[in-house]
Amino acid sequence: MEKLGKFAVIAGIVIAIAAGIFNFTQPWFGWALAVLGLIVGFMNVSGGESRTFLVAGIALLMVGSSVSEVPVIGEAMTSFLGYITAFMAPAVLIVALKSLFDTVKD
Repeated sequence: MEKLGKFAVIAGIVIAIAAGIFNFTQPWFGWALAVLGLIVGFMNVSGGESRTFLVAGIALLMVGSSVSEVPVIGEAMTSFLGYITAFMAPAVLIVALKSLFDTVKD
């Protein structure tokens, strides 16, 4: 199972980079990235890693939503970061919910 989580991270990043560079517009890319993000959230992040993952994930999601305003490179980065956001958002959601339930459980 650990290998599946590692594969999901690598596959999600590779698909996001390829989709951003080659400007793929197929709707299944978003769904594939979301499913891979869910797998990462459930399988790869646990306990002590949660805080670091959430901070990094939130920062990445914020950059993805605001980079379009940067002159010259903003438009090029918007597509790539949109796919990264589709990959990271479900993972951040799952890890945040797991952290919330762990906090409430104590």
